[in-house]
Order: sequence, then C-alpha cells, then structure tokens
Amino acid sequence: MAEKSVVTEIKSRLSDPTALGVFGLAMVTMVASSYKLGWTTIDEGYIIPWAIMLGAIAQIWASTADFKNNNYFGAIVLGSYGLFWMAVSINWMIKLGWFGFHGGDGKQVAFGFLGYFIFSLFITVAAFHVSKVFAAILVLIDVLLGSLTLSALGIATGVFAPLAGWSELVISLLSFYACGGIFLNNFFGRTVVPMGKPFTFIKKG
Repeated sequence: MAEKSVVTEIKSRLSDPTALGVFGLAMVTMVASSYKLGWTTIDEGYIIPWAIMLGAIAQIWASTADFKNNNYFGAIVLGSYGLFWMAVSINWMIKLGWFGFHGGDGKQVAFGFLGYFIFSLFITVAAFHVSKVFAAILVLIDVLLGSLTLSALGIATGVFAPLAGWSELVISLLSFYACGGIFLNNFFGRTVVPMGKPFTFIKKG
C-alpha cells in the first residue's frame, strides 16, 4: 500500500505542467520586452507568434492540466495570463489590420490592462504564500500592468513605457529561474533549485 502511494506521488509530481506554463511566460515576456526597450524593431507582427504559442496556448494548456491536478493556484494564474496574451495578440492583429480593419480608440486597451492590474493584486497576495520567487514575479507583473495602463493612457509615457519594458525583462528572467526550479525539483523529487520559503501572513482555513 505504501509502495503504491509512493508511485502515485511520483506520477503526480512528474505530470505537473506548471513548468511549461511558466516557460511560456518567460519566453513571451523576453520577446515583448526586447521591443519595449528598443532593442528590436517595434513591430507587433513578429511578437504575435510568440504571444499566441507561448504566452497563450502554453499557459492555457498548463492551466487545464493544473485544474485536473487540483493545483488551484497554477490553474487560475496560468489560465488568466494565458487569456491575457491571447487578447493582447488579437489587439495587435486589429492594430495591424489583419482583419481588414483597424481599431478605434487605442486607449481602450488601457482599461484591459487596468482590469488585469486589479486582478493581479489578488493573485499577488496568494503568490506570497507559494514562494519568494513567485511573489517577486507577481509584484513585477503588477508593476508591468500598472505601467502599461498609464502608458496606454498617455500619462508620463517617457517614464512608464521604459518601466514596463524593464519590469517585463526581469519577469522573464525570474520566470526562467522558476521554470527550471519547478522542472528540476519535480524531476529529482527534492529541492535542487531553491524557490524561497513562502511568506505566511494570512492564515489558511
């Protein structure tokens, strides 16, 4: 009986899709930050494949698998941000005229960023109870979404546009670390890459 439970635990651990979802986040934020920081040509058309495949599909697929594994945090976080990247991709397509027409008020997307910023504040509270690495990623996502909101509204664009780019780049680097940590820790069944002990300022029921 004990042997069977060990096998079940190993199978559950090795079927954890979170590393793939976090890898998708790491990739899309790296590519997107490169044009926000002016390191590559500002053309959303080249970012759309990364946004759809890694930012959206990889995270949404990992989310559905996390739901099956009863990983509530991973399912909600990866699913919500996967849908974010799908929406952003479609906005870019409209802006580029891929559907035969161009969008109206470009500031409308700012309210999408604002909505996600509000939602992310709640996710951040939970992230502090997961690990220090995830807490840092979510805090930076808050900075990113807040900066994107203000920049899209034309408020201090010279400040908030670069801030969005730098925060997105650091999100990418931390996400690569988290992805590697989740993958290796699950594969070896022990802590190989430390993620940082979670904060516990709110007691769970």
